[in-house]
Amino acid sequence: MADALKIEFTAPTLPESGDLVVLVSDALALGATARELLGDGAGLIARAAKAERFKGKAKSTLTIAAPAGLSADRLIVVGLGGEKDRAGLDLVALGAVIQGKIAGREATLIADAPDLALDAEAIAEITLGARLRAYKFDRYKSKAGKKGGDDEEEKGGGRLAIACADASAAKKAAKTRESLAAGVNLCRDLVNEPANALGPVEFAEAARDLEKLGVEVTILEEKQLAKIGMRALLGVAQGSERPARVAVMHWQGGAKKDKPLALVGKGVVFDTGGISIKPAASMEDMKGDMAGAACVVGAMHALAARKAKANVVGIIGLVENMPDGRAQRPGDIVETLSGQTVEIINTDAEGRLVLADLLTYVRREHEPHAVIDFATLTGAIIVALGQEYAGLFCNDDALAGKLLAAGEASGDKLWRMPLGPAYDKQIDSKFADMKNTGGRNGGAITAAQFLKRFVEDTPWAHVDLAGTAMAAPQTDVNKSWGSGYGVRLVDRLVRDAYEG
Repeated sequence: MADALKIEFTAPTLPESGDLVVLVSDALALGATARELLGDGAGLIARAAKAERFKGKAKSTLTIAAPAGLSADRLIVVGLGGEKDRAGLDLVALGAVIQGKIAGREATLIADAPDLALDAEAIAEITLGARLRAYKFDRYKSKAGKKGGDDEEEKGGGRLAIACADASAAKKAAKTRESLAAGVNLCRDLVNEPANALGPVEFAEAARDLEKLGVEVTILEEKQLAKIGMRALLGVAQGSERPARVAVMHWQGGAKKDKPLALVGKGVVFDTGGISIKPAASMEDMKGDMAGAACVVGAMHALAARKAKANVVGIIGLVENMPDGRAQRPGDIVETLSGQTVEIINTDAEGRLVLADLLTYVRREHEPHAVIDFATLTGAIIVALGQEYAGLFCNDDALAGKLLAAGEASGDKLWRMPLGPAYDKQIDSKFADMKNTGGRNGGAITAAQFLKRFVEDTPWAHVDLAGTAMAAPQTDVNKSWGSGYGVRLVDRLVRDAYEG
């Protein structure tokens, strides 16, 4: 759901009411502008800090209610830490910390800090963090449920005025971050939605909404998919009453002659495991097995909303994996769009079947210069990496380098995992060209090896985001079950590597 936070930009001035937010070093030093504006009020910080043992550590906060000599209701002091802390400060996280303290209120931030240049781009990063922290998903709570609890953050986004030297430049820079935050929050919305509300058809319509931003969207229905030959994708869907869909989204922001970057997303709107049914414990989390597709839709939104100067095509496969008399069985053999055949060993290894047909289709129809797929593909990647990094598998070192750099810069971190022909032996089949699973050992790797068979020589990367996209860790920036992982990664990748 759209964040309720309103952000505006003003010249440096003190507010007549509401919260006043200032930034200090570990020596409790203010920036020159803040020091001048506060005047004698600066002494309040030293006295309160001593009483509360506040040391100005990075992202620590001190709240002074009804500060004497100031018209503000509260003076909120946010620590920036020492010189080393300030040099490597995560401005997005800083903005999130500020939003966490002012949620539901009106506040003014004096965007001025000691020994730290807060130019328009830096301020824009702070606004991004504030918008991401302000996100809430409460559309299924009653009015009574929304009012319950004492957590200030549950009361809404509020209004943040940023007082800075060049308000016009800051506003312009922040506009691109607003588009990015909207893309992340759209991704979060889709992942958080319950599966009874968001099936393949509804998800496809959410993708179609991107037409409002100038994205060309085509929805392929089951008869079209059968005619095309996406038998592996349709095999996953055949046990469900809900028909499969594929959404193709094309953003033409670059020259017509330029080949596009292709983004591919797994969109299993609910995954029971099929005939190889999952245990009941935590099966409710499988509403999030479409987070890869949500990432692609959110990224396309972010790129189109900021008018990215690049050509990007997104394709998502939308299915539901259910047990039924018509569902595919272990032992079945399916012919993929590529012509390669797959023996179904485990119907719960379904996402790679969806991706196999999508990878073949996008490569043939759009001839991209590179393909990146996003999928909550394996539990094995969580065993390997936990929930701090998504797994990156790549057949091209240059592409891998660009993605790793974008991950570090955006906060959507990646860890490169191995690929190699030795792992192919685990997915060799006696009856078909390959099996859809290679067993427990190296499960995330064998899944990637499976996908690699469908990209030929195209530069390709596979991002396994099973640990980072849903049931995500709570951080300064993310308080949502669905984190929106991958949208910031793609936006930064396109911005740094593919826009002229």
